[in-house]
Amino acid sequence: MAGLIPSVFIDDLLARVDVVDLIDSFIPLKKTGSNFVARCPFHTEKTPSFSVNRSKQFYHCFGCGVSGNAIGFLMDYSHLNFVEAVEDLAAFVGIEVPREAATIHSSGKQDLVALYDLQQQVAKFYAQQLREAENDGLAVKYFKDRGVSGAVARDFLLGYAPDQWHMLANQFDTELLKKIGMVIAKENGRVYDRFRGRVMFPIRDRRGRVIAFGGRVLGDEMPKYLNSPETPVFQKSNEVYGLYELLEKKGRPAQILLVEGYMDVIALAQFGIRYAVATLGTAPSRAHFDLLFRFTSEIVLCFDGDVAGLKAVWRAVESSLHCLKDGRHIKVMLLPEKEDPDSLIRSEGLDGFLARMTAAVPLSDYFFSRLAETLDLQTLEGRAALMVKAKSYLVTLPQGYFKEMMVAKLNEQVEHVAVDLAPEKSKRRPVAKEKVTPARTANALLLQNPSLAQCDFLKGGVDLALDSPGLNLLRKILLLLQEKPELTTGGLMENFRGQPEEIQVRALVQMPILVPESGLVLELSGAVGRLVDQVVEADLARLLKKERSEGLGPDEKKKMLDFLARK
Repeated sequence: MAGLIPSVFIDDLLARVDVVDLIDSFIPLKKTGSNFVARCPFHTEKTPSFSVNRSKQFYHCFGCGVSGNAIGFLMDYSHLNFVEAVEDLAAFVGIEVPREAATIHSSGKQDLVALYDLQQQVAKFYAQQLREAENDGLAVKYFKDRGVSGAVARDFLLGYAPDQWHMLANQFDTELLKKIGMVIAKENGRVYDRFRGRVMFPIRDRRGRVIAFGGRVLGDEMPKYLNSPETPVFQKSNEVYGLYELLEKKGRPAQILLVEGYMDVIALAQFGIRYAVATLGTAPSRAHFDLLFRFTSEIVLCFDGDVAGLKAVWRAVESSLHCLKDGRHIKVMLLPEKEDPDSLIRSEGLDGFLARMTAAVPLSDYFFSRLAETLDLQTLEGRAALMVKAKSYLVTLPQGYFKEMMVAKLNEQVEHVAVDLAPEKSKRRPVAKEKVTPARTANALLLQNPSLAQCDFLKGGVDLALDSPGLNLLRKILLLLQEKPELTTGGLMENFRGQPEEIQVRALVQMPILVPESGLVLELSGAVGRLVDQVVEADLARLLKKERSEGLGPDEKKKMLDFLARK
């Protein structure tokens, strides 16, 4: 119910979202002056009259007159009610909708504005400290040694935090500084600056507001990099460094380069590559990929060429699988050992770096080569291990052509090796695909679409008098979904881990279901009906045969009569 969502939460939600990003994820927008325009999604037109304003967080169509904010757009475009639109919008920015009493006090929105304003002032203060060189020139020298120009420094608001304990506390409101994590409180109540003697990298959200900072030491002190803690306006798992600067230069880049460090982004920008972003001290998450895919169809992973970098690449690949819908692409750009994007582009130049980008490996090739690197595919054991390892990842892919092709590629790799192992004089037939039966169809439909368990014809269960492997599995799946209706396909698979049906369930999850969503209920009903009929026919034939040869007991006679009555 709408009344269960605190109004202060809705204010906070609208303060966090960018209506341009939201609408652009549904319809492509083109920047024109200070606005973004497109053909109106709410009426037919040849000339774009639908305008979105980032600073006002407002859209308006000069053709049909429709207008509103982010919530209104979702309600109209996706045909949602108010609560559904709020929930979708919260998911878009990666936060949860509170369902009980508000946890944000009544002045929450005003506090957020104050936090944004303060961080903007702090960023300007740090930039001023860098320009005034009150640091013996060490910070300026650091950037100059890396070829950073004044223009790039201004674009990214680069700055310097003086090596003093109370610079910020003496300049700004201490309580607000605590809320954004820029000062640390001692037990005696006094505070000191979190960042001291570091070059500073302001982190901006997609609307250009400073939400956090990263700082790097000028010497060998540890930690080398230090980031702001999470605050009411900053959740590092939902943000990347450099996205605002990227969008200012390229509204919808053909590709986005995902790197590890602030200086990687800065160095690449200095050489003209203005489409790089960095995660904020964390491994790339699903939220990061969902965010970046709003602005591009291709992401190139470009991490350091060391053991840690290779591990980071694989973690990124694992996180990205959930997001790889049709039309989205990921490539892996492997760097030489001991190189990072910053050092590589300065040593090889722009042309050399771009050549390596062009040669980046598609995710599918990297995925299978990485899984197979420790396996001997000339053995049955090696091929079986590849199947097990790969399928545990492939089940997480969204349904679509890409998933089908990844599964086909896995089968092709394994079957191809198997054929090559055959002696020249023997002609082995390819392994036949498993037959599509009513049992396989019914169980695959239910595993891949758990919500089908709510169908009326299944609410009474399946006839317990009937016994077959297919029906027994179907009952087990239905029982799980009755106890845990929130289970997804992945959740169902986890519940079968270590069970006798595990291998069968994993195979059924991969089984192609060439049925439109609107026809799933009818298809399942038909498959269950055919399965029941098959079991009845088989049991009846067995009982009739036994009756002729040795006779039936009372229970068996009753069952036979029941089966004959069904016919």
